[in-house]
Amino acid sequence: MRTESYHANSLVKLLRKQKIATMQELKAALGTTVDVTVFRKLKEIPYRTSYSHGGSYYTLDPIAKFDNLGLWSYRSVHFSVYGTLLSTLESLVQESEAGYFAAEVENIVQVGVKETLLELVRRHCIARQQLVGLYLYCSQNRAKRNEQILARKLQEQQPSLAGIALGRIIPEELKAAIVLFFSLLDEKQRRLYAGLESLKLGHGGDERIAELLGIDVSTIARGRRQLLERDVEIERIRKVGGGRKPLEKKLRK
Repeated sequence: MRTESYHANSLVKLLRKQKIATMQELKAALGTTVDVTVFRKLKEIPYRTSYSHGGSYYTLDPIAKFDNLGLWSYRSVHFSVYGTLLSTLESLVQESEAGYFAAEVENIVQVGVKETLLELVRRHCIARQQLVGLYLYCSQNRAKRNEQILARKLQEQQPSLAGIALGRIIPEELKAAIVLFFSLLDEKQRRLYAGLESLKLGHGGDERIAELLGIDVSTIARGRRQLLERDVEIERIRKVGGGRKPLEKKLRK
């Protein structure tokens, strides 16, 4: 009986060295010309396939540093904790607070999404609702979908830093008022407010808000992380000892 000459450790070494690899590179690392041999060895290790580039790139699960949306990119190759682009878009839409327009989710995943979104609608995995002249992709669950549509309508109606950053038509007086309001906040409040506006924008929000307000990107990222992790300490409005003195109960003599 012929001894097995291929070892999954060869794939692990290659992926640890260069983080991602194609099938051709994996075959070369194993010393084989057969795809099936690579797939058999991949089953022995925790690996992931890219949702971009037709799933032609591979990585080790521990290497991928997924963000809060479950996405990770390396050298313009994109991976997701959900696996395929179809599963990724379904999860993003289902879990979103206000649904997504196609351009928004495309900006997040960095690949074309229109055909995949339509396929999810055809399969009744997600729904879509026409809003402000565009289709808003939202949850198939009616209650969740209604919440998303309501949240989106509120976002569209309320002017904000995110709206300015997106280039929406907002009166100059209103822009000035928003920037003035920001200038009146203390350092912590500015960081959290900028982080909130970045969250509204989604992917690339830190850079847009930083450019608008002239503050450091890392400051906005810190505020965004604090909000997502709920790492915000509610401080006293008054200092200890401030305000009216407590009344002392007088005792009868």
